[in-house]
Amino acid sequence: MAEYANNPKAGFDYEILETLEAGIVLRGYEVKSIKTGKVSIKGSYVKILNGEPFLIGATISPYQVGNIPADYDPQSSRKLLLSKKQISVLVGTSQAHGLTLVPLKLYDKKGRIKLLVGIARGKKKYDKRETIKKKDVARAKQRGLEE
Repeated sequence: MAEYANNPKAGFDYEILETLEAGIVLRGYEVKSIKTGKVSIKGSYVKILNGEPFLIGATISPYQVGNIPADYDPQSSRKLLLSKKQISVLVGTSQAHGLTLVPLKLYDKKGRIKLLVGIARGKKKYDKRETIKKKDVARAKQRGLEE
């Protein structure tokens, strides 16, 4: 399972409650671009528009600059492929207060490109400080073991 892009800030800014695996609608040249690593999901999010989930803000750079359509937008919104049951769960959670849909990572599964979507609650400033302290303690322990 190859991982093409991940969102490291998601774990820091949000408390991940649940995850869903979604397919994503792409064109052929976008797939090639993703497989060569020309993709970023930092700062992107998932939004429900007209009852369908879309990935918004992800950047897929062109595979071959001279060989793409003139109207190509690297940051266009892309439709996510989910079952009706999963979509209804996402709609319910996105309407619940304080919950957000965050893309966590883009990866390959059996030749298909999948997006791991996290149902998350935003962390408060003191929660983020706590996370930093835990990382520092773990780092200090690791240094102690290495010396």
